[in-house]
Amino acid sequence: MNNITVKVKKLDPRAILPARGSEFAAGADLCACTDQDIVIAPGETVFVHTGLTAEIPQGYAGFVFARSGLASKSGIAPANKVGVVDSDYRGEYMVALLNHSSQSVTITHGQRIAQLVIMPVAFADFVEADQLSETARGSGGFGSTGK
Repeated sequence: MNNITVKVKKLDPRAILPARGSEFAAGADLCACTDQDIVIAPGETVFVHTGLTAEIPQGYAGFVFARSGLASKSGIAPANKVGVVDSDYRGEYMVALLNHSSQSVTITHGQRIAQLVIMPVAFADFVEADQLSETARGSGGFGSTGK
């Protein structure tokens, strides 16, 4: 198992540190840090504070994903689908939550709103080329490899 240390700073004393729900969970839950309930109307996007900032080690990035239960049961998921947190970002972690459902949904202080996965990243050097190698797939786009 690859364990790394990520320093987390509470910007609000009521903030809840990210925590994994089980021993081998890939994601650590991010929780809402709010003074009052937040009601998200159908089709509305709201930025929800976590009260946290973190220091992700160089060579890694944080990826903010939906929590499957919240998304499937309440229709609430990150508006940008997957948030990317670069290792040099030191601002507050906020999650833009979009209500995909037909009913208003209430977010409360301490509620688990997303999950943060820390993953290694490769830093690519992009170079212009006149030709690319051939593959069996070629330039087949969306749906080209299945029925």
